[in-house]
Amino acid sequence: MKQWPLLRSLSESLTRTLAAHSAYTLRFLSSATASPTFALKNVTKSNFESSLADLRRHVRDADFVAIDLEMTGVTSAPWRESFEFDRFDVQYLKVKDSAEKFAVVQFGVCPFRWDSSRHCFVAHPHNFYVFPRQELPVDGPSYEFLCQTTSIDFLAKYQFDFNACIYEGISYLSREQENEMLRCLNSECDDEMSLLWRNMKEVRDTPLVSVADVLFSERMKNRFNEWRKELLQDRKGGSQFLETSNDMKQQFQTIFFKMRPALILNGFTAHQLRLIQLVIKKHFKDLVYIRSSGDGSYSELIVYIDSDNDKNLLMKEVKDGLRREAEMKIKTAVGFRHVIDLLSSEQKLIVGHNCLLDIAHIYNKFFGPLPLTAEDFVSSIHKYFPYMIDTKILLNTNNVLKHLMKNGSTSLSKAFASLCPQIASSSKNSGLAFQPWVEVEVQVDDMRSSNWNSGAKHEAGYDAFMTGCVFAQACSNLGIDFKKHSSSANLAHNKNLQKHVNHLYFSWVNGDIIDLGTGNRIAATTVCYNLKRRYPKILFSNIVIVWGFPSQLSSKKIRECISKAFGPISVTTIYHLDETAVFVQFSKPELVADFLVLKETLETIQDPISVLHPLSVLLEGGNTCAASYETYKEICSSPISKVMFADQAKAVGIKWKTKLIESKEKVKTQEDESFSKENGATDAASDPADKSKTRKIEDVIDNLSDDRISGSEIIDSLYAAQTKLSKHIRTTNL
Repeated sequence: MKQWPLLRSLSESLTRTLAAHSAYTLRFLSSATASPTFALKNVTKSNFESSLADLRRHVRDADFVAIDLEMTGVTSAPWRESFEFDRFDVQYLKVKDSAEKFAVVQFGVCPFRWDSSRHCFVAHPHNFYVFPRQELPVDGPSYEFLCQTTSIDFLAKYQFDFNACIYEGISYLSREQENEMLRCLNSECDDEMSLLWRNMKEVRDTPLVSVADVLFSERMKNRFNEWRKELLQDRKGGSQFLETSNDMKQQFQTIFFKMRPALILNGFTAHQLRLIQLVIKKHFKDLVYIRSSGDGSYSELIVYIDSDNDKNLLMKEVKDGLRREAEMKIKTAVGFRHVIDLLSSEQKLIVGHNCLLDIAHIYNKFFGPLPLTAEDFVSSIHKYFPYMIDTKILLNTNNVLKHLMKNGSTSLSKAFASLCPQIASSSKNSGLAFQPWVEVEVQVDDMRSSNWNSGAKHEAGYDAFMTGCVFAQACSNLGIDFKKHSSSANLAHNKNLQKHVNHLYFSWVNGDIIDLGTGNRIAATTVCYNLKRRYPKILFSNIVIVWGFPSQLSSKKIRECISKAFGPISVTTIYHLDETAVFVQFSKPELVADFLVLKETLETIQDPISVLHPLSVLLEGGNTCAASYETYKEICSSPISKVMFADQAKAVGIKWKTKLIESKEKVKTQEDESFSKENGATDAASDPADKSKTRKIEDVIDNLSDDRISGSEIIDSLYAAQTKLSKHIRTTNL
């Protein structure tokens, strides 16, 4: 019986030990699996200054900086979307149009610094709300931008705070706008001083038209005279000048302005102030009327001066003060562009994901109007950002990364989930155990975590964080050992990254890549193979764009009517831009000129037989237009954006129905005509217009007379061409 207390004691001790161990285990598991949730750094105009100071430090210490933008839209018209048939220069024009028409509402900046002591990257995600507010009171229209419903709906779906953007978003000026504002405000300073002098001169001859004006002027004269006497008495050691009545205290306040005694004028109307100027000008040589600005408001002052030289010095000081104030206003209005200037000046490696449009927005919003050509854009952007990486190119051009992505989608969210599952799922046990994960810790202000969950997706700051994580993991998979990486070394110069630095997709759809350093285009090793199987090789010299045809015509029907006229293998591809326009790619480049000449010929004749021609189906309605690919480029370069391409062409100002191109034969004919003129040829048949027109029709006849079409079709086409030729000859003889 004596052993029971001992057993009971041992049992209780064991129970306490097990309970303590269980509690410790739960705490350990909880700490290992819990994901600390704290928001990324949201920055608005209220905390911009302090956040910018912190960001400067983070960017200077960073090994690279990841960026991402959220915009109000992507395409201003359906036909401005990216197509397989967009040539390099046309794709740039579409990107340019998008950047010029839509606004940036969020800008994500996430510096990544390698922490050699903890063998991990430290990320500082910043989410800036941006809004193009007009901060300066200058003449000119307010900012305008388009909103695409799908983009706005996407932002709303992920709880984008539109109120924070509009009311608290950080405004900005581009460098060009800043320079223009400086010129404008400096000019205003000069104008204001000139206006002041001019007003002083004009008031001398202003008559006093009423008894009230006479009485008011006399009262002001007495007030200023008393104040002046008190000043002079004070200089001689007399009593201090003091206002002696309540109305004096309300309307006049003595201060020192630019180290000179002055009176602030309060509560006067514009007419009364003009009368005061008249009084000062007529009766006081040692007093000057000044209009000074400060703290966003203006003050009317009467300033005492010692001499004319002192007066000139005072006016110069006022002018310089106005200019300094204007410069401070502009510096404040520069706003978010200070972040862009920071990224540019530090020349860090900038990392984005499929970021050409982002870069175009950055240039347009923060540097100046986008250049007219892709070549000029490439050379200009390289000056501001000498080191850039596009993670989408990394994922599509490196075999190791392609294997990890299982040759699937390379979207940012898919890449983040595939390459960084331990971060994406906020768990250290995600993925395969043998995968060498790159550790990333997140720090926001004083909070830091190696197992972070922001609680928000698809914000620009979080997308920038994901982009940086994907890049860091991709670098590791490319053989970069960050444990051997020196913080002083420029990551962009790493030999494993050299062939990827400064390569951007100009068109992801057809794999066009540009080297920002050289301006050269690079043939992508991996393009969208599905598109390659779907369409044969695209030859832009073989393409005709046709628009305004009957809306019920399908691609199959368009191919049939053209093939009947030019042969069964004459057309390789029909591609719809929209229901009003198609690209027609011919098998031979000379068929482009043949098609355009035949179209013009048939539309000119308009007789009963021409209606039976195969192309009449395409020309039905009389609104069908056609031209070479260069016209498509010309239309894309216009700032106008109509929903339908046919309406766009009309809005651009295209009034012709067919734009012919110069064939090699026509160039040779023009050379022969020039030789004939030099040798004095006067025969009517040698007239350039006759020869050119005759040559066109003969070319059509020759081309239509081969074995590409049936006999009846040849007869119809020959008849049409012959009728055209006969009419032209009759006109010439007349």
